Amino acid sequence: MPVGRADEDRLVSDMIELTRQYGRYGYRRIAALLRDAGWQINDKRVERLWRREGLKVPMKQPKKGRLWLNDGSCVRLRPEYRDHVWSYDFVHHRTDDGKAFRTLNILDEHSRECLAIRVKRRLNSAEVIDALTDLFILRGVPAFIRSDNGPEFIAQAVRDWIAAVGAQTAYIEPGSPWENGYCESFNARFRDELLNGEVFYSLREAQILIEQWRNHYNTKRPHSALGYRPPAPEAIVPVETRPIMH
Repeated sequence: MPVGRADEDRLVSDMIELTRQYGRYGYRRIAALLRDAGWQINDKRVERLWRREGLKVPMKQPKKGRLWLNDGSCVRLRPEYRDHVWSYDFVHHRTDDGKAFRTLNILDEHSRECLAIRVKRRLNSAEVIDALTDLFILRGVPAFIRSDNGPEFIAQAVRDWIAAVGAQTAYIEPGSPWENGYCESFNARFRDELLNGEVFYSLREAQILIEQWRNHYNTKRPHSALGYRPPAPEAIVPVETRPIMH
């Protein structure tokens, strides 16, 4: 790995390669990835090289409102520690043959880790229970699970199961998706960085590529809310999936 004041041509080459791989990243995330690869550089230097090379900085996205504390409303519950509040939501997409599929995205709101993405043609309340059960076994039970009022989430079987394991449900106000802001933000990145740029020729291909993206998101992708560190850097990325640095 390069250290110290490395050759600028190699730095630019690595920067361009990372930009090619992660076309929706701005210079700050690229700088974080370069530092993770061993370059000793600051954001200002990467920004200068970024502009010199004519790379486009994505437009800044508007910040979402915070979820405030302690007014007695589950909607305004704010996560304070890992496994305090999980949230989940569905995303809809299609394979190349036009057939629909859904993803069930489950997040830890405090760490921003994506705990699971379940990909199937149909996902019902039984699938929600199954996905949660797998995570309860692996991770333990969170204090709260936040969601919208979709029929799969408010199904009595789901509510009973969550209560039986000792967690509480936190349903957002109908018609107010911003109150599930962590999931909404994640879903936007998921679409922008993967779904909108990929053609999935089969459901199996979608499952594989989406799981690869989830692993990258958790272990390598710099997250602006975490000081441009990934949500779960302790998870080791296999060598063959790491970005190749020249």
